[in-house]
Parts: sequence; structure tokens; C-alpha cells
Amino acid sequence: MPSPDYCAIDFGTSNSAIAIAADTAGHRLVAVEGEHRTMPTAVFYFADADDAPPDVPAPPRAFGRAAVAAYVDGYEGRLMRSMKSVLGSSLVDQTTDVGGGRAVKYLDVITGYLQHLKAKAEAEAGTTLRRAVLGRPVFFVDDDAQRDAQAQAALEAAARAVGFQDISFQYEPIAAAFDYEQQTQHEELVLVADIGGGTSDFSVVRVGPERARRIERKDDILANHGVHVAGTDFDRRVELASLLPALGYGSRGKAAGGQPGREVPSAVYFDLATWHLINTVYQPARIAELQSMAGFYGVPLFHRRLMHVVRERLGHELAARAEAAKIAVAAGGAHRVQLDMVELGLAMDVDELQAERAIADDLQRIVATAHETVRAAGVPSERIDALYFTGGSTGLRLLTDRLAAAFPAARAVRGDGFASVATGLGLDAARRFSTA
Repeated sequence: MPSPDYCAIDFGTSNSAIAIAADTAGHRLVAVEGEHRTMPTAVFYFADADDAPPDVPAPPRAFGRAAVAAYVDGYEGRLMRSMKSVLGSSLVDQTTDVGGGRAVKYLDVITGYLQHLKAKAEAEAGTTLRRAVLGRPVFFVDDDAQRDAQAQAALEAAARAVGFQDISFQYEPIAAAFDYEQQTQHEELVLVADIGGGTSDFSVVRVGPERARRIERKDDILANHGVHVAGTDFDRRVELASLLPALGYGSRGKAAGGQPGREVPSAVYFDLATWHLINTVYQPARIAELQSMAGFYGVPLFHRRLMHVVRERLGHELAARAEAAKIAVAAGGAHRVQLDMVELGLAMDVDELQAERAIADDLQRIVATAHETVRAAGVPSERIDALYFTGGSTGLRLLTDRLAAAFPAARAVRGDGFASVATGLGLDAARRFSTA
């Protein structure tokens, strides 16, 4: 009997996974990178084709942890992360330089990554996969239905380009609810908090052993809501607040006429702190513009550090160190960020209080979105039985403590931060396709 030809894909901002049908009932997550069943959503384009793995088709690339390792090891090329963030933006159809005299469309970067996931899954399944359930955030783009629809259409186009013919979408927090449902003993109302790298999504779902047997679950989904604020936004806030002041962010120009100098232009710092915009700072015209701004800086050292970062293309390394600092202080305490690559001996301290101040507005928006979701469900907050946390950013204690305090009657339950959505999507795919 041929293997089922369906799968489920969790294409995340920070990490991704793919599930296929199991030999027995149910499904399993594919080992996409060694023994790992999730992998970073990252692609590294090698400037020199001789540096690329021999089994990777052109253009020369590495994926996941191998992509990050290639960047860390200093290979010439371009690291692409947070590709999901370009869906729904004007960037998706634009081309970008990836080194070695090559340029690719952002959508082709996504397509190549999906092709890599699909190939891994087909090798394990032993068959060609033609049908797929893809996860999607509640909103790719906040408050813009047209761009949100365009984002889903772009992701569907990428999926069709790699050979999927029958494609369905499921909201990621609903998939997480299906995962949570496997451990329920009786009917419950669960508020799923799926907070990853790009979005914070919430769903109120009625779950239970009897309901789990149904194929059609529309009536069990009471409300969905989301906001385009999550882990990469936290990273950006921490970098701006704690690291980039050493490069002049928030500083002022020279005083004149008894008046304090104006704040130096901040656009370059926001771009340096946003993964998919960092490469724009390295363009020759942009570098020339930044060099001409030396006179804006009251502290010339700040400008020299900034220009060193731009000329040496250190923006991605700064962003990675900001992310590491956020993770390090997630459980409390402090973390010293070494910035020797900017200037010998330069280091900045980041503690939990600094991080909390940096992301306070984002936390407030996320909690408000959770409350709005419950109100939209038409149930009082005390009726929520469980608050189910999934997504990589739920490892941030500041965030989960704030959400748990907002729903004190609910039992806080932690899922697999990186695999709950993929597991739930696999359950959904089995319901949709196993009888088709």
C-alpha cells in the first residue's frame, strides 16, 4: 500500500517543521536536520560555490543550523532569516543581492526553503508529497485585509512552485489547540497563546476527547485574533535600548548657540535592528550617505563605531547578540554582551529590568490582544479553563507571567515551544486528507 501523499508544514519566522503520516495511525515530525525535528528558518547563500555542501543544487546554499553555522564561521555570503516577515510586504517580489554576483527574489528564498523541507520529508516518507496543510498566523499583516490575503497567496504560490497541488491553510494557534487537546480528559475552553518570532496569535477553542474525533471543527473555534508583535520585535527593542546607544542611537549632535544639539537621525539604527532590512544598510549609496553624516554627531566615536559596523557588515552579528541577550535574561539576572568586533574591550550589560522596560509597550499590546480575543469569543475571562503557551517566545518569563496574571482563573500549560503547532497541523492534515 503506497504511503500517504500529504504533510503539514509549520513555516515559522524563527523555526520551521514538517509532519508526515506515520506508518500506523497518526503522524510524525520529520527529522529535518540530523536528529532535530525543527530547524531554524534560515538560508545562507555562499558567495563561492566551492564552499557550499556538494549535495545542494544551485544556487549554493545551506539551510537551518548549517546556514547559521556558515555565517558564524565567516564564509563569504548572505544569511537570510525572518523570511516570513516579507510576506504581505512590497519586498516579496523584489530581488536582493546574495553575493557572488547573484541576486534572488525574496519569494524565491522562501520557495527554496520549502523545497528543502519537502525533500527531507519525501526522503523519509518514501513518496512524493502532493497535499499539504500550511500553518499561518491569524494576521500576516495587522489591519490590512488586502495585504494579509496577498501574504497567504504568496505563501501558497511558493508551495505550489515546489510541487504541492492540494493546499489548505490552518491558523497556527488553532493547530496548537489540537495538540493540547491530546492531553485533555474532559471538555474545556482553552486560550491558546502562540507567540513566535513574528506574531502573537490567540484563539479560544472548545476542546475535548469527543470533539477530537470530529473532522469539521468550525463550531469549536470561538475566536481568533493576533498582533504582529513577537520575538523579533523584542530582539529589536533590546538591541536599540541596550546595544545601539554605543553606536550613537539616541545621542545628540554638537550644541550650538546655547542650544543642545539635535538627536542624530535614527533610521539607520532601526534598519540595523531589523533582520530583513539589515542588508539595505550595506548598499554603497547608503554607506556614502552615512559617512556624510559625521557632522551630525556630537561624539565622533559613535559615528566611527557605526561606520565600522556598516563597512564590516556586522549588523547581523549585532542582531544575533541582542537575541542572545534577550534569551539570557529571560529567566532573570543579567548578561554582558561582548562587542569586541566593534571595538576592542567594548561590552554592554543587559539585565531583566532593562529588557522589561524595552519591551513594555509590546507586552501591553500582546496582553490587550489576548483580552480582545476572549471578548470576541463572548465568554467571561474566568470561563477560560486553560492558557496554553506555545511558540519560541513563550520562553520569555516576562511575557508568560504577564499573560498568566491577566487570566488568573486559567491553568497555565506549556506546550513544546517549537513543535506544538507542527504537531497540531499534522493532526489537522490527517483529518482532512486521510479519508480523501
